[in-house]
Amino acid sequence: MKCIRFDKEDKYIKDFIDLPKKLYTKKDNMEDSSTIKSLLLEEHPLSKYFKLNKFLVYKENSVVGRFIITEYPDDKKVCYIGFFECINDNKVARCIFKEAELFAKEKGYKKIIGPVDASFWNKYRLKINLFDKRPYTGEPYNKDYYYKMFLDNKYKVIEHYVSNIFERVDESYNDPKFTAHYNEFKKLGYEIIKPKRKDFDKCIEEIYYLIMDLYSTFPIFKKIEKEDFIKIFSSYKMIINMNMVRMAYYKGKAVGFCISIPNYYNRVYQLSWREPLHLLHILFERRFPREYIMPYLGADRNHKGLGKAIAFSIAEELKKNNLPSINALIRDGNINLKYGEDKITNQYEYVLLERIVK
Repeated sequence: MKCIRFDKEDKYIKDFIDLPKKLYTKKDNMEDSSTIKSLLLEEHPLSKYFKLNKFLVYKENSVVGRFIITEYPDDKKVCYIGFFECINDNKVARCIFKEAELFAKEKGYKKIIGPVDASFWNKYRLKINLFDKRPYTGEPYNKDYYYKMFLDNKYKVIEHYVSNIFERVDESYNDPKFTAHYNEFKKLGYEIIKPKRKDFDKCIEEIYYLIMDLYSTFPIFKKIEKEDFIKIFSSYKMIINMNMVRMAYYKGKAVGFCISIPNYYNRVYQLSWREPLHLLHILFERRFPREYIMPYLGADRNHKGLGKAIAFSIAEELKKNNLPSINALIRDGNINLKYGEDKITNQYEYVLLERIVK
């Protein structure tokens, strides 16, 4: 077994991208090969913010593991392990984590945090339960044995997240307190609107300023420039259903938002989705969704309780269409965990881990 470090060599980039295709099925491979390739070649909008140190593990000339250590120029104590993929072999896992530790030690880092695929804005967290369910759009998916591999190699959980699974909400459902809370905000002069598709670009720019503040306390958060944020989120324009987007305004200023998307599972990560027939499937799912994923909901800290009012507006839309939903990737302690708790049927769980370098 050997671990090699590579740069932009075609063979190694191909091996890096092809490994998940060997580990996952067509239904649960959540990797977008084009995005990964652009990151490996340093051509992604985020590439200017970090340095990627790329590794592959081979056994008898066959690739059996991969990982990347990400370094940020302003972060001298912590590096990040990500893009972790490994066959179900503890010896291969030990090799990966040993090489990662040696790299961190040589560079003088005190901690390794992961899994973080280069950036807060790309993908991070490790899934730890409900592997019998097909991964939903935006889910940080991985093999079920990865969690044990991290723990067995001296990683400790430092953050925990859940995705709440909600049952269908029909017209009979009514929560008087929820309704009264929403109406109170309306009386105070708040506008909670459903933007039109032509307003997408304006909304993304407004959301940028809100997110940069709201997520600034997250453990691996790194600020990015507005232009790069817009480039990354511009892809949502094709897949988003504006019926499940909300913007909240107070005195003309954006103070809250909710972005929801139909559950396309992994279809949007497949290169073929831009082909005519596949694109038709995407557009049909956008128009007639069977389930919604809610990855982003937030409100300005100075407008306490607004998030719950926005959630009410979204719940009313779900009720009108009698659809189930997933409130995705909520950090422990976030008030969003309590929204609609009487309708939660199950929870996906995810963790972020840390290893101290000695």
